[in-house]
Amino acid sequence: MIGRLLQRLRRVDPVVLPGRDIQTPERPQIESRSRAAVETGRVRLLVSGGIVLAAFAVVGLRLVDVSVIEAGRPAHAAASVARPAVASARADILDRNGVLLATSLPTVSLYANAREILDAQEAAAKLVSVLPDLRHAEVLERLTSGRPFIYLYRHLTPRQQAAVNRLGIPGVYFEKGERRVYPHGAAAAHVVGLTDVDNIGIAGVEKTFDDRLRRQGLPLRLSMDIRAQGILRAELAAAMETHRAVGAAGVLLDARSAEVLALASLPDFDPNNPGRASADAIFNRATLGVVEMGSTFKLLTAAVALDAGVVGLEDGYDASKPLRVARFTINDSHPENRWLSVPEIIVHSSNIGAAKMGRDVGGERQRAFLESLGLLDPSPVELPEVGRPLVPSPWREINTMTISYGHGVAVTPLQMANAIAAIANGGIYRPATLLPRPAAAYAGARVVEPATSAAVRHLMRLVVEEGTGRQADVPGYRVGGKTGTAEKLGPDGRYRRKALVSSFVAAFPVDAPRYVLLVMLDEPKGTEATFGWATGGWTAAPAAGRIVARLAPLLGVPPLRLPPTPREERVAAAQ
Repeated sequence: MIGRLLQRLRRVDPVVLPGRDIQTPERPQIESRSRAAVETGRVRLLVSGGIVLAAFAVVGLRLVDVSVIEAGRPAHAAASVARPAVASARADILDRNGVLLATSLPTVSLYANAREILDAQEAAAKLVSVLPDLRHAEVLERLTSGRPFIYLYRHLTPRQQAAVNRLGIPGVYFEKGERRVYPHGAAAAHVVGLTDVDNIGIAGVEKTFDDRLRRQGLPLRLSMDIRAQGILRAELAAAMETHRAVGAAGVLLDARSAEVLALASLPDFDPNNPGRASADAIFNRATLGVVEMGSTFKLLTAAVALDAGVVGLEDGYDASKPLRVARFTINDSHPENRWLSVPEIIVHSSNIGAAKMGRDVGGERQRAFLESLGLLDPSPVELPEVGRPLVPSPWREINTMTISYGHGVAVTPLQMANAIAAIANGGIYRPATLLPRPAAAYAGARVVEPATSAAVRHLMRLVVEEGTGRQADVPGYRVGGKTGTAEKLGPDGRYRRKALVSSFVAAFPVDAPRYVLLVMLDEPKGTEATFGWATGGWTAAPAAGRIVARLAPLLGVPPLRLPPTPREERVAAAQ
């Protein structure tokens, strides 16, 4: 029995007593199993920790995705649905003095996921109740379309958004975006232009500089002066109303740099509500409409003739009877029936004298001169709405003669103002621009000699002092200019005697021009005050005079010292 007990004790694990090191044959195996167990536990702990960390990472990334990345886009729109990108931070447009012409304001649009709409009929009724501009049938059709993304209303006001939000309709959401706003409304509509509902430029400089405005983020400063623009537009509107014209256009240029300070076309439109604009209001008469400019072209004929040495100011032509060329007859509107000097041809606006002068210049030289003034190609001004001039082909002798007094070539009012600026500023042509550009920054091209420019300015002053432009004279400011009247072509290709384009182009102060102004009225009617006349001298010239009188002080043009009035003389004598 004792032997069996000893055998059992041998099979029991050894007990290590303090201070003793009992060695048994199983000790190495026990230590090996212990180390393996510890390693296994460590591995399991590391794996478990890695899994937990990965889970936290996934959750964290998803939170960032939901709260940051997806915050600006609809959460329920299917990825496969093509949607326009919401424009962001479109840059402002400013005038030359930093006045805001266009800016973007934060807004929201209403959209729906039709698959989440529980009751389309009820949802449509609720939405129309707070958004009366919507049509119930159209909303219902969209909500039952089954599409995952449908716009319901663009650019809600804060009150509209709150009203829709209170409805609590499942499947209806808001999308953040921007809305383009034009603080001056219609004042500069044809220059600034507008954007569509997705904030993409579709007209004016908004379209021309669309990429720059959307990507660069820096304000776009124009050469325009919104103060001058307001004066030009107001006086054009008044003249248009007085003479019951169907339209009007006006251009104000810096005579030296060819910067556009003001450009207006009437009727116009409010870019904040473009949907209400008619096709006629959207049409830009100043840069897109090409018309025969009539007798304003006589200044160009005199310029090329004087510059080429064909005539001098002391020379002239016989205008005692109509001029017959083949089957055509050229007459004067107010015939003098005598020999006229070059200044008299311009002052009395003689078609006969201008035609003979143009014939002496010759068609080849005339065409090259008009081309150097940019009158035979579209204007390079920074607008998409630019018209292409109409020119004769072939350019025969009769064309040369009629073009000499403004018939046979159709150009835009902007092009005509640009050409006169080149003739009046000393003879340097610079293409018109809507961006700030000092004259020194652009060399330009010489088109006439300085002496020729001075001679033409003298002729322009004579027109205002003694000729058809007397109603454009402004006390204290030496204004020079030229009237123009042309008949419009009808659908049958014939001229309509009572459908006139009346204009006046001015340079002031004429001795050293700083500005060039062109005023044009489309189909004006005579009034009692004009004795029934609707020509440029009776309609456009007075409007130009009023514009100069208001603009000159604003633009810093000092008035001349006028002779003292009788009262001032008496006061001075008494002192």
